[in-house]
Amino acid sequence: MTTLPQNTTEDTAVLAAVVDAVRGAGSRLLARYSPDARPADSAALRAAIDENEQASIDDLHLALAAARPEAKWVTEETETAELPPGEWWAVDAVEGNVNHVHGLPEWCVSATLLRDGVPVLTAVYQPVGDVLHSAVRGGGAFAAGRRLRVSAKSDLGAAITTTGQAEAGQRETYRRIGDSITVMLGRALLVRATVPSTFPMLLVAAGHADLFWQYRPTLPGVAAGALLVTEAGGIVTDLAGAPWRPGSADILASAPGLHAEALGALSTVN
Repeated sequence: MTTLPQNTTEDTAVLAAVVDAVRGAGSRLLARYSPDARPADSAALRAAIDENEQASIDDLHLALAAARPEAKWVTEETETAELPPGEWWAVDAVEGNVNHVHGLPEWCVSATLLRDGVPVLTAVYQPVGDVLHSAVRGGGAFAAGRRLRVSAKSDLGAAITTTGQAEAGQRETYRRIGDSITVMLGRALLVRATVPSTFPMLLVAAGHADLFWQYRPTLPGVAAGALLVTEAGGIVTDLAGAPWRPGSADILASAPGLHAEALGALSTVN
């Protein structure tokens, strides 16, 4: 990633406000959550997803705007594009919304501030379990107050790997996902495919998993994880090995000892 002047003290102060914001949004969503939830059809599913979004987004945006008034917002139009210079909020008001409405615990609220295309601070709050992940660029990555470290593995054959589903309607991307899973099944110890992207990246940052890759990621889905993995000692690039940036067509977040071998394996996918 690009080397930027450190502004850790100011960013740490902003992070405190971001933590309050994601905790507040998470509390509102937790009040709506039930492990017994089971939408009966696509109409009920969509209604529940939309209601969750509305319960979280407005107050969350107000809080973040107050914390950094000059920062712009990543929208659907910019979430897969290179960002213009300046500060931008990449926010997912209900990351893993589909899990929430099916009674699964893997959902969270995430907010990441990017400066000139580089994530500089993030907070990810998982209300089920009351777990907060946070990082400031240059200050380390933490979960529930514990410093995170990526895996020390150097053998892909011993690695737990994960990929994520791309946005709907991308047939060629789906083919690449399937081909990449086939490649990794022949090289890694274990291959998983899951949504949302944030959770497997959190596992990489904590060393519970060893690498994550995804085609066509959206920025709110990977910005937090990119900073947390990097601050935990990992490497985050695209699948050509170039530094990951907003707008990159793909992403690989890995323990250092596995990065080159993973790139080599995935380079066989056309």
